Amino acid sequence: MPPMLTLDALDTRLSVPTRQLAAPGPGEAQLLRMLRTAARVPDHGKRVPFRFLRIAGDARRAVADAAEARLRERDPDAGDAVIQKLRTRFTTPPLTLAVIARLGFDEEIPASERAATASCACLMLLQAAQAEGFGAQWLTGWPAYDRPFLEGTLGLSPDEQLAGAIAIGTPLVQAPERDRPEVTALLTDLRLEAGGDGTAGGRIG
Repeated sequence: MPPMLTLDALDTRLSVPTRQLAAPGPGEAQLLRMLRTAARVPDHGKRVPFRFLRIAGDARRAVADAAEARLRERDPDAGDAVIQKLRTRFTTPPLTLAVIARLGFDEEIPASERAATASCACLMLLQAAQAEGFGAQWLTGWPAYDRPFLEGTLGLSPDEQLAGAIAIGTPLVQAPERDRPEVTALLTDLRLEAGGDGTAGGRIG
């Protein structure tokens, strides 16, 4: 059976700056297909600890207005350039998908593992968007952590957290490749050696 997905295809993923994402965005059928891929993530306990919030159409400007108002509360001295950059992250791309982690009480699955699952959904969404011919960028910044903005504007509950806002659109430019880490420098081997008392002593080499 031939492989359905190659490592070469995965290696082509690049983030496209939000300011370079234009209409059209994905149609409804394309979006649902992308979300099917994004939801296929490791999920300890099958909790499905995430959900997607679509920000499109008139909602983009409404969110930008709310974000600007919140920024002025946080930083009354914020300059025009900072405010404009904040607004365009919501108004420029035709679609933004907020990936929201559900982190309420769970007797069995730690919140950190459920947050990791939601982060995996962000990455899968980036890959799915590029596979469908779109550009995408994973955004966080202060809006991802500001509770008044998250709860008052995006409607998150107190036990939810924004894993990432994925901006999606048609790329206006070819995103340049950037330096990637040398994987051999990231890899070490764990070597276990028996101690004098018969126990194993670990060292990394």
